[in-house]
Amino acid sequence: MTDLLWLRQDLRLHDQPALIAAAHAGAVIPVYVLDDEAPGAWKIGEAQRWWLHHSLTSLADALEKKGSRLILRHGKAEAILPALLEETGAERVHAIRHYEPWWRDAEAALGDRLCRYDGNHLARIEDVTTGAGAPYRIYSSFWKGLQPHLPSDKPLPAPRSIPAPETWPRSDRLADWHLLPTAPDWSGGFDWTPGETEALRKVKQLALDGYDERRNLPSEEGTSRLSPHLHFGEVSPRTVWHATEGADTIFRKELAWRDFTDGVVSALPDYADVNGRRRYDTLPWRSGTAAQADLRAWQRGRTGYPIVDAGMRQLWQSGWMHNRVRMITASFLVKHLLIDWREGERWFWDCLVDADYGNNSVNWQWVAGTGVDANMFGRIMAPIGQSEKFGAGDYIRRWVPELKHLDDSAIHDPDAAGCRPDSYPAMLIGHREARERALAAGKKVR
Repeated sequence: MTDLLWLRQDLRLHDQPALIAAAHAGAVIPVYVLDDEAPGAWKIGEAQRWWLHHSLTSLADALEKKGSRLILRHGKAEAILPALLEETGAERVHAIRHYEPWWRDAEAALGDRLCRYDGNHLARIEDVTTGAGAPYRIYSSFWKGLQPHLPSDKPLPAPRSIPAPETWPRSDRLADWHLLPTAPDWSGGFDWTPGETEALRKVKQLALDGYDERRNLPSEEGTSRLSPHLHFGEVSPRTVWHATEGADTIFRKELAWRDFTDGVVSALPDYADVNGRRRYDTLPWRSGTAAQADLRAWQRGRTGYPIVDAGMRQLWQSGWMHNRVRMITASFLVKHLLIDWREGERWFWDCLVDADYGNNSVNWQWVAGTGVDANMFGRIMAPIGQSEKFGAGDYIRRWVPELKHLDDSAIHDPDAAGCRPDSYPAMLIGHREARERALAAGKKVR
């Protein structure tokens, strides 16, 4: 008997229950479908495509060492997978559960030929519900509800070998997908090694002492940098969970946050496009030429606020941004510039190697105050105060070289220190003026 293994954001052999079940049943044809049609506006962004190319290369090498190979197809998964079943004579499709809304039609097209497994979450999303059986909308309640479902089983080892079919179907050439940038190649600053081997190495070398404090310090390497590996499923959350027994609870709560955000978008599939609190539909976001110029300045890291500009330049050059700075830059766009959170969400989607549909939309709505679990709109982060509080001086010097000669007394606010160089832009708007404008807009929400 031959079955298909449908790979999506689960590009690994270790702790891969769909692969293990398929290999136990008989011959396996691993297949990855690059579907740019079903997601519509949410097809994977440019930075993710760079990562995907290298992750698929790594996975293909790992499969070959197990006596298998990776089949690539480009098109709508809803049509390709049923056709591939007919072409190969395969009986079933084994796959790990995913909760992005664009997979639903493809899964429905497979009907009872689809066998789904848990593997990309700490617990099955459908099992973590309120007493009334509804999905949790508040993370603190979700965390409590998750406790009885936390993984007790150890991660599954990769199979020693993978049974191959007698004949292999045709495969696309990865190079023909043109996932890598060429004109120009903007990935020179991407200091990443995609793939399962690197993900497992990082898990093994996790150092979480003082994580709760160090994770907020942009100038230090206090975060795990596991987010892109988790997004592409190169390591399972269960593997990370068991590797961090006895570790800082804050780290484990952040790991569980991924489950929570997938629960939100499973219950509210259009959450990336629609305010979680619909009364914010009346909030008067800025638009027009001036707002577009401010948006462009934010994207380029030219706002005149050093911590904001450092974060936006780190994002553009490296495909990643420090977690604390993500909140600062997002708050600045929404509150200081009064620009719709969806503009920032889409920019992050295109620029982040770890852009995740659930995380990205829930995090932006949390900062904007529009989400089902969110800060109040009136909570406005002070970028200069945040920069000083979390010691971002060295971080700014790295990413904003125009300011590298300034000491800590001036680098967070060169204008106030009277030493802003001519090559660095003036502030787009003062903090007090921006705060008053945002609070006035918030009062107009019904």
